[in-house]
Amino acid sequence: MKIISIKPEETWPIRHQVMWPDHPLSFVKILEDSSGDHYGLIVNKKLVSIISLFYQGDKAQFRKFATLVEEQGKGYGSYLLNHIMDIVSQKPIKELWCNARIDKSDYYERFGLLKTSKTYIKGGIDFIIMSKSI
Repeated sequence: MKIISIKPEETWPIRHQVMWPDHPLSFVKILEDSSGDHYGLIVNKKLVSIISLFYQGDKAQFRKFATLVEEQGKGYGSYLLNHIMDIVSQKPIKELWCNARIDKSDYYERFGLLKTSKTYIKGGIDFIIMSKSI
């Protein structure tokens, strides 16, 4: 198991398959992809989990965090998220945040992210903004 830097387009298949399979592939591409840092977790030479990290001033946001459905529950996503938190802690960042699907918010709380009062709906899915002081 290892974590590597990947290109934005390498994240798109997993984003699409896991997050928005009923939408066209273009739905998972974001304008900021070219300015972000993208990481992938490789297991047995296969990309199984991805995450994208974006910086703005003293804040960092992780987005499009996904693990292949058949690989979920094995700790791969947690390993990758901890790696991102380690990276951010070594930079002049004061806050790490994400847009979490409400049904996944308990998962993020295990990593110290707290729910804010900001919520929204996208594609029929409820989201909440969660953040953590670094």
